[in-house]
Amino acid sequence: MKIRDCDFLVIGSGIAGLSIAVRSASLGSVVVLTKKEAAESNTNLAQGGIAAVIAPGDSFDQHVADTLRAGVGLCHRDAVELMVRQGPERVRELAELGAGFTRNPEGDFELGREGGHSSRRIVHASDLTGYEIEKALLAAARKRGVEIVTNSLAYDLTLAPGPDGLNQCTGVAAVEGDEVVLYRARAVFLCTGGAGKVYLYTSNPDVATGDGMALALRAGCRMANMEFVQFHPTCLYHPLERSFLITEALRGEGARLLTTDGRRFMPDYDERAELAPRDIVARAIDSEMKTSGEKHVLLDATVIGAQKLKKRFPNVYGRCLELGYDIAQKPFPVVPAAHYFCGGVLTDLRGRTDLPRLYAVGECACTGVHGANRLASNSLLEAVVFAHEAADDLPRWMEELGPPPVDAPPAEIPQVRPPTEMVTLDHDWDNVRRLTWDYVGIVRSDRRLRLAADRLRLIARSVEDTFRRGFCADLIELRNITQVARMIVQSALERRESRGLHYNRDCPETDDAHWAKDTVLTQFG
Repeated sequence: MKIRDCDFLVIGSGIAGLSIAVRSASLGSVVVLTKKEAAESNTNLAQGGIAAVIAPGDSFDQHVADTLRAGVGLCHRDAVELMVRQGPERVRELAELGAGFTRNPEGDFELGREGGHSSRRIVHASDLTGYEIEKALLAAARKRGVEIVTNSLAYDLTLAPGPDGLNQCTGVAAVEGDEVVLYRARAVFLCTGGAGKVYLYTSNPDVATGDGMALALRAGCRMANMEFVQFHPTCLYHPLERSFLITEALRGEGARLLTTDGRRFMPDYDERAELAPRDIVARAIDSEMKTSGEKHVLLDATVIGAQKLKKRFPNVYGRCLELGYDIAQKPFPVVPAAHYFCGGVLTDLRGRTDLPRLYAVGECACTGVHGANRLASNSLLEAVVFAHEAADDLPRWMEELGPPPVDAPPAEIPQVRPPTEMVTLDHDWDNVRRLTWDYVGIVRSDRRLRLAADRLRLIARSVEDTFRRGFCADLIELRNITQVARMIVQSALERRESRGLHYNRDCPETDDAHWAKDTVLTQFG
């Protein structure tokens, strides 16, 4: 086993992790671990943009109100206020780092509009916003001497008692090729993104296996609001592109949802029609599909016009054309897919978790910003704002904590080797993702949730038994998605109401008297 030391260890190379790395590089040595290539992240795939109050007629109060409304009573107002008020400055910082946001002829940011927003406030780089941000942050991190280690998969946090006898985080054990590397650091940042691969259909890349959430739970951190999984209403329905996201900015520019026989249906579900929040739109599409028996609905973007589609949405237009859909000429098929986790590792406003020296930032964290449903384009904003807060907190927290505790390598380190029968691993991977899709999806029921809980418990037992005998990257990720799936199910069973992204047909009403609060868990029931 190899041992490496650094001051600050960042796990994940999306907008949260790279923002922290860039900001903390002046304070000490920074190592970023990423389990694939440096640019492979949810950030890189983000099309729509980053929400910020920039337009003259917009206001912080309006953005706050829109966020609170989308979150259906569960947003933490202090977190929302912090995020919204810092938004314009953080966006300008990204632009100064080189993010090529689209400008209007006067040189100002061109602002789009998306569902749930009362004003145009979406700063974007055509429909490749995440790519532009990722590129700028990667360049800035390398310029500042940040070391980025690719193909490094963290599998457990390492802990040691502090002066008070309670555990502190001292680093992480990671798999790199066929060896285990122990990284030791003064502070560790979980910036691992979401867990879309827990579901059979997702807009997320293959790396989104909930690693940070599972790492934190196993180390004893509290998790919050794991039942609130956002399904993006519109992913392209095509056998070759199961995870290609169709940005809702298309609907912001006038695209309409239709049944396969051409009927526009969203006005029947909400007065805001296609600009309703994502939970409402996704449930409406799900309902229409279940009623008709069709495998998709249609999105009609022809009203936007070919010239504007090619200029404003070159990525979506070009990729759809490659797959045989000229979206300027006729409607094309879309379906909902797992997209974003509103819950995660419970943190304070500075990104601190329950475990000293461990921060969590971005989609793997729960700051309370999103409540029961995330407002569109608040995800990149939350990540960059709370990355700023966490990095700025480092000097103060390091002074409070003093030198890191002396730790020792884990007593038992399993060998890096694949299971003797890969067929069982592949079978369990498929089982977990099919279970969540069928039983813990857009619409849930008590019976389906209980069935999922029972079956996931058996799979988890089998995975842990295999893990103790030796492991590989696929097994580590299976272990993580299984644990995240169990967290979703347990939280969903505990919440005896329907709210935002969690809809249970056995308790379809919202119960503010008893459930206007976070669902918090520390272990499996």
